[in-house]
Amino acid sequence: MRAIWKGAVSFGLVSVPVKLYSATESHDVSFRQVHAKDGGRIKYQRVCSLDGEEVAYADIAKGYETEDGEMVVLSDEDLADLPVTSSREIAVEKFVPADQIDPMLLDKPYYLEPEKSGAKPYALLRQALLDADRMAVVTVAIRQRTTIAVLRVRSTDAGDVIVMQTMLWPDEIRTPDFSVEAGDVKANEVKMATMLVETLAGDFDASDFTDDYAEAVQAVVTAKIEGGEVQRTETSTKTSGEVVDLLAALQRSVQAAKTARGEDAGGSADAGDGDSAGTEDDAGEKPAAKTTAKKTATTKKSPARKTAAKKTAAAKDDESRAATKAPAEKSAAKKTTAKKSTAKKSTAKKSSRKTAAKKAS
Repeated sequence: MRAIWKGAVSFGLVSVPVKLYSATESHDVSFRQVHAKDGGRIKYQRVCSLDGEEVAYADIAKGYETEDGEMVVLSDEDLADLPVTSSREIAVEKFVPADQIDPMLLDKPYYLEPEKSGAKPYALLRQALLDADRMAVVTVAIRQRTTIAVLRVRSTDAGDVIVMQTMLWPDEIRTPDFSVEAGDVKANEVKMATMLVETLAGDFDASDFTDDYAEAVQAVVTAKIEGGEVQRTETSTKTSGEVVDLLAALQRSVQAAKTARGEDAGGSADAGDGDSAGTEDDAGEKPAAKTTAKKTATTKKSPARKTAAKKTAAAKDDESRAATKAPAEKSAAKKTTAKKSTAKKSTAKKSSRKTAAKKAS
């Protein structure tokens, strides 16, 4: 529990430093007003009843309505002059018999825990209340308003604890505006009623009673959640029992952070669908994408490199063949030229022989 107030109980010259804790909590079932179609919450605007215009919160003041319907507007200056107190003292006014306190006057209960320095006087006050079988009527200031309260001792699993219970002011208790007639009650009817009381007599144990309505509502809500009958709205902050995609949540967080910085978040929007153009290193997606991209690039480059290598080898083979053909062609040309030259020489020799023979004849 969290302490909501610190102060001291003072009775006579004794002061007990204490902490104040709320002793109760409401488990009442509360509902939201929503649109039946999509589950959206209904919002209300602050609209002036006279001009129909929406009023800003800064323009709203406190007003006191009189019995004849007139409105008295109170300013902050008016409220500043009201008798308020910030005292941190729980002042004991008197000790009274417990049966003199009408239960209808009792309001909100609080536990009082002693500070370390107040353990002994706390135990002293607690024992005095038990021995005297009385309650201490006190005045205390809570939220700058003075109210009356009582101190009493309550037995708990943690031991006997002093409880401070605020009280309603006497004029806050309404007087019934109806009367109840005594009626004609017969003796035998009273006897039977008394027997019924004795039959149902027993000791009070609060654990014997449970809030069946709250439990039934919770059971209905739980059944609808388990059955998937949940309206998911843009303002939903809790899951409805469904499994959350952690990677998608991280990606949305990165996108939101980029948007807040004014960066383009479009590249990482669909990283989970195979697009590796994001910066989701935090989500563990980007390094894998880089590795995949490198493997793909390597796979695609290998055939190209092999083809280029083949083309280079073929080109080298062509050059080698060309180089081999050139000397061979030159050698053949030389041979051809030599043959032609030899043939010419032979023809010239034959011609000179024929000429010499003619001259001889």
